[in-house]
Amino acid sequence: MKNIAILGFGTVGSGVAKVLTENRAEVAAGAGEEVCLKYIVDVRDFPDSPFAPLLVKDFALVEQDPEVSVVVETIGGCGVALDFTRRALKAGKHAVTSNKQLVAEHGVELLALAKGKGVNYFFEASVGGGIPLLRPLFNDLSANKILSMKGILNGTTNYILTAMDRSGMELEAALKEAQRLGYAELNPDSDLDGTDAVRKTCILADLAWGRELKPERVSVEGIRNVALKDIRNASAAGGSIKLLCRLLRGEDGLCYAWVAPHFVPAESMLSGVNEAFNALIITGNMVGDTMFYGAGAGSLPTASAVVGDVIDAVRHASSPRGIGWTGEDLPLGDPEELSSRWYIRNGDTWSLTDALPAAKVPAAEAKYRVLD
Repeated sequence: MKNIAILGFGTVGSGVAKVLTENRAEVAAGAGEEVCLKYIVDVRDFPDSPFAPLLVKDFALVEQDPEVSVVVETIGGCGVALDFTRRALKAGKHAVTSNKQLVAEHGVELLALAKGKGVNYFFEASVGGGIPLLRPLFNDLSANKILSMKGILNGTTNYILTAMDRSGMELEAALKEAQRLGYAELNPDSDLDGTDAVRKTCILADLAWGRELKPERVSVEGIRNVALKDIRNASAAGGSIKLLCRLLRGEDGLCYAWVAPHFVPAESMLSGVNEAFNALIITGNMVGDTMFYGAGAGSLPTASAVVGDVIDAVRHASSPRGIGWTGEDLPLGDPEELSSRWYIRNGDTWSLTDALPAAKVPAAEAKYRVLD
């Protein structure tokens, strides 16, 4: 039997507890032995929760308990989460997280620490929520040179843009609706500004190309300036506006990474990805295009991926998997130099340009790179 501790009892942490208990038999079958939840660490009290007897406030109880094999970090951010993860790994415990900021900013350090201690550090849920992305990229597609990745990796912005399209809402009204339904946080800045998507883009690049891409190096434009008239014109032109993560590797080995709203033509596989759903198209030199689609966020979809990592950690407890990348900077080019077609707007007039780099696009009130 392997004992598990969850750090943080919010949306994801509570979902992990639910999956571990309600699907106990399935988890045991996958892991090859019983997996038991022993602790939940949180500074808050949850007296009405069925998991209340497992709640503790002192992480040291977990850190010093030799019976705890795997620590699941769902706190978020890079403060306490980083401290606790370091301490868990140093104590010889496997660590699993859904924390994309932690992985994007400190992945090299934490993976090296895990390797030095002979344990696993897994983070499948950090990019696609409930969608399996990282394990297929690292395992199933490892015979390929990854040429490009493009996709919708932020369910909040995708829901907002879909609501604008379907209901004719302005962005602020669509945001309030997303907040009411629980898709958007009270402080939605990381979603609206593209920061969340950038962190996920970095993790994908790190794994695909084996070198580190820091978030501050990624060109980013969020959705704050997307106007309802742009959404309507895109729809009339047979497409839609979506916030996309883009990764491209040139023949010379130079890579490009950016996050921005794009015009997505109706014939694209990404055009039908609506509401809070996510999707990613990975292009390999042998396999061609492969698309992954599903619920990119939410308590139980994300918890499903987290518990999948727990099972993997238990199964590979004595032979840690060699997942990771080096601290060497990924060679990065300027995406503004890449030519593409653009939809541009002046007033209420839209037009489509020929393939041009950004600097040569005619002056416009709004412009969107076309996903070709």
